[in-house]
Amino acid sequence: MVDEAQIISGCIKGDRKAQEQLYANYSKRMMVISMRYTKGVQEAEDVLQEAFIKVFNHIKSFKQDSPLYYWIKRIVVNTALNSQRSKLYLYPMVDVDYLKEDTKFDYDLKDYGLKDLLELVQSLPTGCQVIFNLYAIEGYKHHEIAKMLDISEGTSKSQYARAKSLLQEKIHKNERISYEKYQRK
Repeated sequence: MVDEAQIISGCIKGDRKAQEQLYANYSKRMMVISMRYTKGVQEAEDVLQEAFIKVFNHIKSFKQDSPLYYWIKRIVVNTALNSQRSKLYLYPMVDVDYLKEDTKFDYDLKDYGLKDLLELVQSLPTGCQVIFNLYAIEGYKHHEIAKMLDISEGTSKSQYARAKSLLQEKIHKNERISYEKYQRK
């Protein structure tokens, strides 16, 4: 088995086998990340393809001060954000002065599989989807998101609150439907 340092070295030299190996090692995990920022498989595949082109073009700048996974992940997230950035302005993102946020998010998600959770996130409006991913999953702070997307911090907070609210509604609706099916049996 070829170690990661040899794969990186091969990719720097433009070796197709090393590039194939790098892609094979990371593409599935990066596809999941890409899917969280897009609305469907085809769009996610486009983001993934563009991201790996960037990886191969810039691998010589990888400093190896962090795991390769995180470096590639950052490229995938940034590529997805660039893809979504133009779409964000097509959807209203409202900045609010006062936002009543329900801090209780006590729904049990243990019965949801990855595919179900991914579908819930993908069903969010684009602005909510992007900000939910950046804040709740990637761990960015609202001021960082605001800077990344060229929006106000309040807009980031309100879109995140809206995303949580929409997810709660969808989960509650799914639970109600499941309960009603159970009652009919």
